[in-house]
Formats: sequence, C-alpha cells, structure tokens
Amino acid sequence: MKKLNDLLGIEFPIIQGGMANIATASFAAACSNAGAMGLIGCGGMNTEQLRAEIRKCKTLTDKPFGVNLMLMNPCADEMAEMVVEEGVRFLTTGAGNPSKYMEKWKSAGIRVYPVVAAVALAKMLERAGADGLIAEGTESGGHVGETTTMALVPQVVDAVSIPVVAAGGIADGRQLAAAYALGACGAQVGTCLLVSEECPIHQNYKEAVCKARDRDTTVTGRSVGAPVRILKNKMAREYLKEEYAGATLEQLEKLTLGGLRRAVFDGDVSTGSVMCGQVAGMVHEVRPVRAILQDLVDGCRATIAGLQA
Repeated sequence: MKKLNDLLGIEFPIIQGGMANIATASFAAACSNAGAMGLIGCGGMNTEQLRAEIRKCKTLTDKPFGVNLMLMNPCADEMAEMVVEEGVRFLTTGAGNPSKYMEKWKSAGIRVYPVVAAVALAKMLERAGADGLIAEGTESGGHVGETTTMALVPQVVDAVSIPVVAAGGIADGRQLAAAYALGACGAQVGTCLLVSEECPIHQNYKEAVCKARDRDTTVTGRSVGAPVRILKNKMAREYLKEEYAGATLEQLEKLTLGGLRRAVFDGDVSTGSVMCGQVAGMVHEVRPVRAILQDLVDGCRATIAGLQA
C-alpha cells in the first residue's frame, strides 16, 4: 500500500485539517512548508475571500497545498467553479456530498479526497470518482459523525478500493501507527496543530486546549442533527441545558452565533465555541508545526519497531 506522502508528493503522510476561521493561507503554507499537505478552509469565507487566500498561499509556499470546501457554505457552487479557475490541485470536502462537482474537478486534474463519516457515502463517492477518502471518527473536533475512528476506518477500507486517510483522535505516533494497522495510508490531524506556534488562533484558545483533560470536550446539537464537538465551557453548558429542554435548532443557533470567531479572534473561551477533538487531553505545549509533525512520524516508526521486536 502506498503511503499518503507518496500519493500526494509531500514529506509526511499527514493532511492538516481544513478548520473554519483557522485554516488560513498563512497557516496552510506553514503546514505545507513543514512537510504536510496544508489546507485552506473555506468556512466563514465567501468566494472572493477564498480566491484571495488561494493566491496568497501560492506566494508563501512552493509546496503542494489544497482547499477544504465546506459544502454547507452558501457559496459552495461558486467556490467549486473558482477552485478550477485558480488551478487548485488538491481538494477535500466536508458536510455534504460533492458528487455533482466531481466531473468538473476531475476534468481539471484536481485530486479529490472527501471527508466521510459512513460507509454508504464512501461507496457513493468512490463511484463518483474520488481519488481517496478521509474517514473521520466522532473523536474529532468541530462537526462530527457518530462512529468512532477505530470502528469507521477499517469498515471504509474494506468497502472501497481507493486510499483511505484516517482522521479523528490522532495526536501522537501510537495513533498514527494504529491508523496504518486499520488500513489507512496516512492521517488528517487538527487538534494537535491548534497548539502550534504558527496556528493563527488567540493565545487563550491555545491555552485552553493545552489545559484540557481527557473528558473536557462535549458534543452539542446531536438532538437537532447538528453535532459539534467543543470544549466544555459556559456556552456549552447553556447550550446542552437548552437542548435537553427541547429547544429548536433555530433557538440553539442563537447561542452559538459567531461563537467560533469569538474564540479564534477574541480569545473568548467562556462563551465562544472552542472546537477541538478528544485528543486535546494529550497536547500540553505550544511547539512549531514541524516539531509536531516530526514527532508524529518518529513516534509512529518507534511504535511499529517496538511491535516488530
């Protein structure tokens, strides 16, 4: 099986998660320059803002980078056209089914790795022409599915013949080795990169993630079909209280409106939406992206060597 770095022409078998309001051109370029596949996340952007970020990223790195197209974005149709115009070579997608765009993207020579949380969608997207899939478990931060990474990845691997990338709950070499054991060709990571020196979030956000323990995340919105994993804080407690009381999606959205931006830009970790995965309890210090990636790969090699011994 080819590893992700060989498939994508990068140093490390790792994709940086396309986190909304966080995965900027500067951060994507930093991750690409450090050896991963950096991604610009379109969440919170309109089409022209995304276009500007793509052009900026081209000036900051000569390494491969890509775009994460969040299909819930109201500008998704325009963005799907624009990435072709701008010569983007690698795309991931989330929060939906990108099949209707696939023919156009494939004709333009774009490699497409949709994020999936279920086997049925994985099969559908393989038929539609996806080059690979990112099987993301419910351990991840932000918008989540229901199935754990440990259960999801091998089922997706068995169901398709294209490469599968594991995501959700991967922050050190042992977990990367486990992803390989499950049949994945590499990993997509987000939470462990939140605490990188280069990540453009507020220092309060980084400190909150560094201080988090194993049970400090929760999932809001499951009852209304909009599950999101965040750190437990005042906003999360209020949301869950209202959710259990039977509040509608519209009522609950008022509680979270602008929450991610408040956390990312203003450092409001009390009433902001501090998105991160369950592995937040494993990351405790702010380090350069390169050091984080190198430790992931070195730790994986050491784990595999230990098992072989």
